[in-house]
Amino acid sequence: VQLVESGGGLVQAGGSLRLSCVASGFTFDNHVIGWFRQAPGKEREGVSCIGSGGTIYADSVKGRFTISRDNAKSTVSLQMNGLKPEDTAVYYCNCFSYRDYWGQGTQVTVSS
Repeated sequence: VQLVESGGGLVQAGGSLRLSCVASGFTFDNHVIGWFRQAPGKEREGVSCIGSGGTIYADSVKGRFTISRDNAKSTVSLQMNGLKPEDTAVYYCNCFSYRDYWGQGTQVTVSS
């Protein structure tokens, strides 16, 4: 199982970024995939997830973030609009059936 995140960067408050997660090593279509984030000094928290039953968002990102998936490319994306300084964190994707496997993450920094 391998998960590779990309798309992070430095952006001003109110800006947008699109994160991507490319997965390999398992049958992608059948699994729930989620995005998590960890800010300095804080615990990792769930941001959003997507499966065959639909999508779920943390209250803190509802209306600003949109998760999507392309099963043909084994990719899950996270479109982040209206970014706030409190969104600054390392973002990770994870497959709920293989919780021990994490990628290297991608840094998102939002300046005020």
